[in-house]
Amino acid sequence: MSRTYHHGKERRIRVRGERRPTDVRRLARALIELEYQAAQDEAAAEAEHRRKRDAKRKKGKPKGNQEASE
Repeated sequence: MSRTYHHGKERRIRVRGERRPTDVRRLARALIELEYQAAQDEAAAEAEHRRKRDAKRKKGKPKGNQEASE
């Protein structure tokens, strides 16, 4: 949306306000924090997946090698 407007039949353009410049440092910090949080979430999900996978493998594995003893 434009920040300027015309007032009736006047030929002057009036300005409501100035746009502030983008705070690049603040934006960069926010992006870095977002990426850091995403990496942590991904690592936690991967660890949970490995834990469940290992538990499932352990559960299905026979406790001894019965074929060799027979």
